[in-house]
Amino acid sequence: MIKKIAVLGLGKVGSLVATLLSSKYDVIGVDQAKSEENFPFEQTTGDVSDESFMREFLKDKDAVVSCLPFFLNIKVAEIAVDLGVHYFDLTEDVPTLHAIQKMADKSNSVLAPQCGLAPGFIGIMGAGLYKQFSEVRSVKLRVGALPLHPMGQLGYSFTWSAEGVINEYINDAEVIHNGERKMLASLDDVESININGRQYEAFLTSGGLGTMCETLENKVDTLNYKTIRYPGHRDGMKLLLHDLLLKNDRKLAKDILNNALPIVDEDIVLVYAAVEGKIDGKLCRKEFSESYRRITLDNKEWRAISWTTACSISAVVDLVSEGKLKDKGFIKQEEIPFDLFMESHYGSMYETYKDPK
Repeated sequence: MIKKIAVLGLGKVGSLVATLLSSKYDVIGVDQAKSEENFPFEQTTGDVSDESFMREFLKDKDAVVSCLPFFLNIKVAEIAVDLGVHYFDLTEDVPTLHAIQKMADKSNSVLAPQCGLAPGFIGIMGAGLYKQFSEVRSVKLRVGALPLHPMGQLGYSFTWSAEGVINEYINDAEVIHNGERKMLASLDDVESININGRQYEAFLTSGGLGTMCETLENKVDTLNYKTIRYPGHRDGMKLLLHDLLLKNDRKLAKDILNNALPIVDEDIVLVYAAVEGKIDGKLCRKEFSESYRRITLDNKEWRAISWTTACSISAVVDLVSEGKLKDKGFIKQEEIPFDLFMESHYGSMYETYKDPK
């Protein structure tokens, strides 16, 4: 049973994670600077990169939820393992995932990275589809977090971490192609996709599959994850990161993009998955397609990317606390039963707040 939870990073997503969890748990959030907003949970300030501070801060906690940039998560996970504290994060970074995965053998607590939207919810939902098949041929997962009203060639706004977006655009993407597990270049394999009557593009990006390639190796012919954007975005980002070589200066790339693409209030999250294979010997295709927009909770508005990410990680924390998932070791997102997730206290928000068709 989890009672006391530490939430690290009180930005756009972290503050909502702490808000949601505080409805059931004793939550304390920490950030470098105390927010002026009136949140329903205790706040403190501190340097999460300071190991002595973190050990003291986490010593009496049952769980820690990291909403920090990916490069801070490995040390937090190490401390959590040492202290026997359950660990959850939102990272999309593959090296961070693998490092945390290696810690699981000696862990007496849960290690559950990649609990956000993608990776995270998309893997839980995708597995919910492919588990209906006796034989799976292909699994294709697509997610986009976009401004509702795009402007300019990039048609984009950083509604979450710019570091994370740049990281997943630069690092290679793991896929299963022609039955072989391999790495392909992100921003490649562009396709056109129509959702709710509107045209988008989708292309490979790093990290969205989490551990699913490992899980489905030698079991499927095709498995890939692509990010959904408005048409023209991929060409603009390829020019910036590759032709102009800003891939070699990620800080400069982040500064340029943050300056050029202001945050918008109206955003939309698109989630799509398609699985093909055989059910009872018959070739079938099953799909999931939903969109989500900003919502109001307790008189405060939350962007679509914030609440879809926050309710996903909150649901996983809650399922561990209630004993419905394993109580120690590494948890893969695709191991979490989709129906159980959607019926959970926080996961049910995906059904409650989906866009009416």
